[in-house]
Amino acid sequence: MTRFLIVPQWQGSPAARAMHLVDGAEAIAGDLPRARTVRVEVPTSAGEALDTGIRRYSALSRTADAVRDALAAGAPDTRTPEGSTPAADLDAAAAPTEAAAPAEPALVVGGDCGVAVPAIAHAAAAHDRLAVVWFDAHGDLNSPASSPSGAFAGMALRAVIDDLPLPSGGPIVPAERVILAGARELDDAEETAAMDAGVLRLSVEDLDGPERLADAVAATGATALYIHVDLDVLDPAVISGVGLPVPFGLSLDALLRSIAAARARVPLVGASIAGFAPASPAAAVDDLGTILRVVGALA
Repeated sequence: MTRFLIVPQWQGSPAARAMHLVDGAEAIAGDLPRARTVRVEVPTSAGEALDTGIRRYSALSRTADAVRDALAAGAPDTRTPEGSTPAADLDAAAAPTEAAAPAEPALVVGGDCGVAVPAIAHAAAAHDRLAVVWFDAHGDLNSPASSPSGAFAGMALRAVIDDLPLPSGGPIVPAERVILAGARELDDAEETAAMDAGVLRLSVEDLDGPERLADAVAATGATALYIHVDLDVLDPAVISGVGLPVPFGLSLDALLRSIAAARARVPLVGASIAGFAPASPAAAVDDLGTILRVVGALA
């Protein structure tokens, strides 16, 4: 059975509604089985860059360490990041280790996309031929030098594939086993990074047929699969509660069918959902039916 980690991290987001990510994570948590759900505490403070070029780096570092510990333990981590032993920076927190594989897969619920990085590192430590499918309207392939905002969520996938001074200690997974799906708004630097690294990109149109993603995953030679879903990959007509909506996105049916087809080819060993930032509690209710169907596809 799947266990659920709730990580209401907002410090990595560049969106004006970043703090609404906390409400979004809690709204999703309210509909998950309590006995299978772990809440990972995140710092309440914004945090400092610490000369990294990454906004709020210190808070992100502490949260990544807490996520790694919770995944390794397979049980609730009751420590808050402020009250725990000082964490190594995120380079150590997210780097692959020799931690034992969990007895069951975990679905990490953010929060911003940065929550996926330590979760992918944890999965990669247990599965040396891990493929990553990254569903997102954006590329998340910036670096501290290229990012217009300095927000880590916009660097999260870069942290997975590249050995840069990012809070990841990458590369975690080789770029040839990473698929960026549904992205339709990339900065010029992200376009260049994707091309130079050899990241396979599948457009919204490519995903009209679910076997396209399944074929791409199988072609990597992977023996295990991690799927990350930023909910803004969906068309704004499908979901309203995201901080950075981009038109002409995936339908819910296309997303669910693509996930199912990929899982049928390669075993899913971990997943994450990010980006739910409802404008109000009432607005959250409107989107929860859609989100819970995505949860069901990944659980």
